Amino acid sequence: MFDGFDVSWPLRLAIGIFTALVATFLLAPSLIVVPMSFSASELLQFPPTEFSLRWWQQYWQSDLWMPATKTSLLLATVTAAVAVPIAFAAAYATTRSLGWARLPLYGVLLMPATVPPILVAIGLFFVLARLHLVGSFPGLWLGHTVIAIPTAYVILSAGFARFDFTQEKASRSLGAGWWRTMISVVIPQMRFPLLSAALLSFLTSLDEVIVSMFVGGGANTTLTKVMFLGLRDRVDPQAAVISTIWIVLVAMVVTVVFGRQRQEPS
Repeated sequence: MFDGFDVSWPLRLAIGIFTALVATFLLAPSLIVVPMSFSASELLQFPPTEFSLRWWQQYWQSDLWMPATKTSLLLATVTAAVAVPIAFAAAYATTRSLGWARLPLYGVLLMPATVPPILVAIGLFFVLARLHLVGSFPGLWLGHTVIAIPTAYVILSAGFARFDFTQEKASRSLGAGWWRTMISVVIPQMRFPLLSAALLSFLTSLDEVIVSMFVGGGANTTLTKVMFLGLRDRVDPQAAVISTIWIVLVAMVVTVVFGRQRQEPS
């Protein structure tokens, strides 16, 4: 009865339609802010009745939003630069170690991701207050690094799980020292997980708001904190501008990550 009829295409069509619906459901709440950022209205409005670049102009000329943007970008860069080496060393140690210390170390490294963020922020506030670092850039950096390490650690642990450690042993057996082996063998083989961990740590810091609310302040106020306060006090359309910039930035990061992944040899 079904001779000559490809019964697989209806299934593929159904899967394609279902995937498109899920993607639309996930993307729509984020993408509607893009046209809202070009609205001429004094309030957030969708769909916009009139279009204007007034909110983009105000953002680039703002004495509030631009310093917060620079602080967030610098903070995210420094956070990734510190969180990734720590996570790399921890992932290497836990993968290579077969002792009893692996599980406790694994739990400690993932604890900031499992504890409710509000509790992490409160704990950081009291610790940093004792160190007189509340409202300072180093305090923000420490707080964001604590939040970013679990993300980087999970990615790098997955990378080391697929790593062929016989290459490391071969390098050491040929006379290379530990540092030479790490730089010449291990790190080149882990370049894609390292890139992914760095980019996602960067985005984790950019997106962090709860720790920034408790620890940041004054000249060291992040963009997410300014956005939250702006939406709490009044519905500021400039938040849509920031969201649009964030969407473009995330899209660029995802493109870089998956572009590098496609170039990786299978």
